[in-house]
Amino acid sequence: GMNAAVRAVVRMGIYVNAKVYFIYEGYQGMVDGGDNIVEVSWESVSSILQVGGTVIGSARCKPFRTREGRLQAAFNLVQRGITNLCVIGGDGSLTGANLFREEWSGLLEELAQKGKIDAEAVKKYAYLNIVGMVGSIDNDFCGTDMTIGTDSALHRIIEVVDAIMTTAQSHQRTFVLEVMGRHCGYLALVSALACGADWVFIPEYPPEEGWEDSMCVKLSENRARKKRLNIIIVAEGAIDCHNKPITSEKVKDLVVQRLGFDTRVTILGHVQRGGTPSAFDRILASRMGVEAVLALLEATPDTPACVVSLSGNQAVRLPLMECVQMTQEVQKAMDEGRFLEAVRLRGRSFENNLNTYKLLSHKKPDSELPKTNFNVAVLNVGAPAAGMNAAVRAAVRVGMTEGHKIFAVIDGFEGFARGKIKEISWGDVGGWTGQGGSILGTKRTLPAKYLEKIADQMRTNNINALMVIGGFEAYLGLLELSAAREKYDEFCVPMVMVPATVSNNVPGSDFSIGADTALNTITDTCDRIKQSASGTKRRVFIIETMGGYCGYLANMGALAAGADAAYIFEEQFDIRELQANVEHLTEKMKTSIQRGLVLRNENCNENYTTDFIYQLYSEEGKGVFDCRKNVLGHMQQGGAPSPFDRNFGTKISAKAMQWISKKLKETYRKGKVFANTDDSVCLLGMRRRNLVFQPVAELKSETDFVHRIPKEQWWLKLRPLMKILAKYKTSYDVSDSGQLEHVAMLPKEAETGAI
Repeated sequence: GMNAAVRAVVRMGIYVNAKVYFIYEGYQGMVDGGDNIVEVSWESVSSILQVGGTVIGSARCKPFRTREGRLQAAFNLVQRGITNLCVIGGDGSLTGANLFREEWSGLLEELAQKGKIDAEAVKKYAYLNIVGMVGSIDNDFCGTDMTIGTDSALHRIIEVVDAIMTTAQSHQRTFVLEVMGRHCGYLALVSALACGADWVFIPEYPPEEGWEDSMCVKLSENRARKKRLNIIIVAEGAIDCHNKPITSEKVKDLVVQRLGFDTRVTILGHVQRGGTPSAFDRILASRMGVEAVLALLEATPDTPACVVSLSGNQAVRLPLMECVQMTQEVQKAMDEGRFLEAVRLRGRSFENNLNTYKLLSHKKPDSELPKTNFNVAVLNVGAPAAGMNAAVRAAVRVGMTEGHKIFAVIDGFEGFARGKIKEISWGDVGGWTGQGGSILGTKRTLPAKYLEKIADQMRTNNINALMVIGGFEAYLGLLELSAAREKYDEFCVPMVMVPATVSNNVPGSDFSIGADTALNTITDTCDRIKQSASGTKRRVFIIETMGGYCGYLANMGALAAGADAAYIFEEQFDIRELQANVEHLTEKMKTSIQRGLVLRNENCNENYTTDFIYQLYSEEGKGVFDCRKNVLGHMQQGGAPSPFDRNFGTKISAKAMQWISKKLKETYRKGKVFANTDDSVCLLGMRRRNLVFQPVAELKSETDFVHRIPKEQWWLKLRPLMKILAKYKTSYDVSDSGQLEHVAMLPKEAETGAI
């Protein structure tokens, strides 16, 4: 994802009329100067979005740690008039940058004394501004939910785990997987969550005394339950509670000696740093790159050096040194054996991951489980979406832990009416996280025409609560069921919906399960198509994406794939705009980048169809470029779920089941559950930074029912971002950018410094 960040900084910098320079090979290049510091143009960053690693190189640098080295670096920057630095790296790089900034004026004075620069330069370049972006696959930087590169590393790990699962299941083997993370267990923890591993070792949460026995008991229990496969994940920095390392070899020897299981070790190593960046990382890095340029333009000598990052779904700016200090606090807490404190300092999302993992991985013996005598039904509604099965698994296991009986409904509301309902147990959902589609089966049918039959089934099976995992139909279904409460008492029970649809068109939630997987499918396909177009030269591809009337996939796919335009329903366009796009592409063909990519949402306009746009471009581009079209279709609904969808599905569904338990307790009166208020039918959604339960009745006013989309959609704010990165002149609304107070941005002010 680093290249996506580099590309965004360069293009946003040029967009605001700043000069932009590459410094090759990290701080080493800054100290060496010469050809390592080069002014760059728009085209310099073409075709790097899909490349892993970083095209400008990165190096650990001893000289920069000395004052002498930093003096030389300052001289090289002043010579080119560079006073704004954008640093992409881990806490070491960022701490170095901050020290450099603090010493800056002193360094310039020293250079002036030595006669290397004149007094005029000291005055002119008196201040150095610094903005950091955190690029680290370990996700070990406090203050940011996700660092650039983490999601892609999870993709690599999950690809390997999925491949190992098939061989391990065939051979009844135990696999010990070692993943990166010297001081941070994030990758190990999330991949364990995402593949349903049997045991995980991380530095922040060492196992209790006697873990060897409990682990072996758990592994042999799983074998006895006919689970053919055991997976144990070890972070490379894993330790026990006496701070002694736990290595993957040690774990393997233990399993072989105690249990005699056929056990293999796989060390993933640098595979995790490589490969193409995921859609999430490209979008994250592009957003951060643009935000970093804005932060530099607005920096003053009095603002602290900051890092730009993401909190939930919100771009934020945080003082760099506060983040670094907190990151170091975590290490200190671990060294001193204060492990609970270390987990807390890692932040909310880390803590949630750990708690969810603990809930789902270990089944308590039946004797220890509470008995509530409540029955909860779980069903999938709408089109299939990757990650639905992870959500069902979490619901079943959390529900059982809370003491309920869980019933699975086959084939949505239609299956419900036909009585396709059965109790489901802990073991039944083993291995579900990595499965695509919907194992329970799902239908788009709404409940209105089956109300009587569904009420009968709820009575017969004594269902006390309902959990619906699905898309827009699930939302409509809950509205219909709550409207039918007056007539049928059976529907007076707590009901909750978890949004799962590739279209991401459910009101009340920024994200829905399945959209990330679909986005990755689109991005992968676009990468391949771009490659084909680069070979043929002067070719433009028109690609049609799914999403109903919701332009999320087309817009975000365009951002992640580096497209030239994306046509969506939410932003009306006319023939003049189509003409402008064709002219824009004609201009582009005169440069060194001789290919074009245009995405079109399937329902963006009933007359400007994909065929129409294809024919228009073909005619207008005659002699300049030729055209091809591609309809992606249902491949966007399939495939193994991405790590994001597995993790999001698991966490959101577990939270929804805990809400059901709370509501059941609140509404249980005189031997029966009776819930008929609006707040007993809710949708659990991700809103900016939080997961919130919202009564579906209140969401009605936020919904465009004709086009099945929310009236307000957060991602429309990212439209200008895509256009700027594709070289269109557009106005960028900074009102939503990070929270260190903002001034309106004028391109004129931007000419003063180079980035």
